[in-house]
Amino acid sequence: MLPQVGRRRISSFSGRRGCAAAGGVLPPTMQTMISMQVARWARTVALAGAVVAAPVLGASPAFPRTGADYGAEAGLSLGQTLAHRIAEEPFNLVASLIFLCAIVHTFLAPKFRHWAHAVEATHAHRRETGPAEASWGDENDPPEVSFKGQVLHFLGEVEAVFGIWALVLVAALGAMKGWQAPIDYLGHRVNFTEPMFVVVIMALASTRPVLRVAEQGLRGVAAWGRGSVAAWWWAVLVCAPLLGSLITEPAAMTIAALLLARQFYALRPSPRLAYATLGLLFVNISVGGTLTHFAAPPVLMVAGAWGWDTPFMFTHFGWRAAAGIVAATLAYYLWFRRELAALASTRMAGETTDRAATRPIPGWITCVQLGFMGWTVWMAHHPVLFIAGFLFFLAFAQATGHHQGRFDLRPSLMVGFFLAGLVVHGGLQGWWIEPLLARLTEWPLFLGATVLTAFNDNAAITYLATLVADFGDPLKYAVVAGAVTGGGLTVIANAPNPAGQSLLQRFFPDGVSPLGLLLGALPPTLVMAVFFMLL
Repeated sequence: MLPQVGRRRISSFSGRRGCAAAGGVLPPTMQTMISMQVARWARTVALAGAVVAAPVLGASPAFPRTGADYGAEAGLSLGQTLAHRIAEEPFNLVASLIFLCAIVHTFLAPKFRHWAHAVEATHAHRRETGPAEASWGDENDPPEVSFKGQVLHFLGEVEAVFGIWALVLVAALGAMKGWQAPIDYLGHRVNFTEPMFVVVIMALASTRPVLRVAEQGLRGVAAWGRGSVAAWWWAVLVCAPLLGSLITEPAAMTIAALLLARQFYALRPSPRLAYATLGLLFVNISVGGTLTHFAAPPVLMVAGAWGWDTPFMFTHFGWRAAAGIVAATLAYYLWFRRELAALASTRMAGETTDRAATRPIPGWITCVQLGFMGWTVWMAHHPVLFIAGFLFFLAFAQATGHHQGRFDLRPSLMVGFFLAGLVVHGGLQGWWIEPLLARLTEWPLFLGATVLTAFNDNAAITYLATLVADFGDPLKYAVVAGAVTGGGLTVIANAPNPAGQSLLQRFFPDGVSPLGLLLGALPPTLVMAVFFMLL
């Protein structure tokens, strides 16, 4: 019941609006409604607080789980450990099966491209033989294309494969764990810095001023062999990978691939020599960044955690990598020396003067361009800064376009898309890789890391090794040596590989065959294994 004074006030103003404002007291019914609404708000706030606090209070483990989140696993065999982890987190198995499908898809990419060509040929024939269609667009519009053919082309792009299957992964994750799970995983748990860096450094390294500097430097090396095809082949495959220890492996891969395209692949070598050169390039780039502690992604993953600096890298890895690069290149040279000599006549017969290649570039433009590249390498781990620098570079490239050459961002963007999809998948494979690495001794660990690298990015392998407790120095050396040794076996083994494949695949009629690349990379991989583990 209201106080007496309250009843008098309400009765005095019962015929007027705004009784609450005039008397300061609300009718009983309105008081009840307000108190009920306040109670609802309080319950809503309490529920929201409980939802937000649940992860903090440990109500459910983080996703993806770390090894400690699975509880005690001491005494379990590898098979029992994996079965336990699948039982604890069923999505582990789903993520790995989707990743396996993506790997199989990379092997089937040439088949999709073949189907695309067949569909487009049928479409073109139907347009030529069918009745003329009315033109509804502008005369500058592109010709009509086959939608089915374009979809098959997209499915046949190796650079798009892991991004395509990442959509499947996200859909499965949302269906099984709620749609907040993929948002949290992609937004907070996956690091996209490396894909973004590769896009920027690949675009910078492919410009004419940077390539001109690299080509002039390697021309001096090739002059020792009188500028022959074999001399250029040697210079690019030995010097460019070692340069990767200073300018990073993705930049070295871009420069090496573009120079090989101009000085070697344009001469149309045999498929056997073409695949041998591609495999050798991938292996040499993978180990060539180990002279320092900041250039190779698999080394970068462990350098801080294990306290490895540049002197340590050079004395333990660098000199072995340099010697292995020379030995592997020499072995392939001796094997293909006659074919390399025969390519010299091909170059002489088809040699023409490229006016764009001889056009002088002002020195200040070259210096500014190298400055942008140096800034990107320096800020490689700070995407906000190197992307800001890249935006300024785009403006500079627009203002100096006649000295830049053909500037096409599509290859670098596709490579970035490939790597982004790969890190999305790779971040969910630790549940089986980490316990596998923890159970291996030195030699089995080296071999296991080499083989695993062929099916997962080698930086992911070494990162997972840092999570293994009681990893001794010999085991640390073995896992990193194995990761860089196997970095040329497949296109997904090392982050710079997609850049090389994207730039050189036009010289392979049906695209780069995964089996051809594996066979081409296997001999130099064995050479590197000898230098890293037996010397």
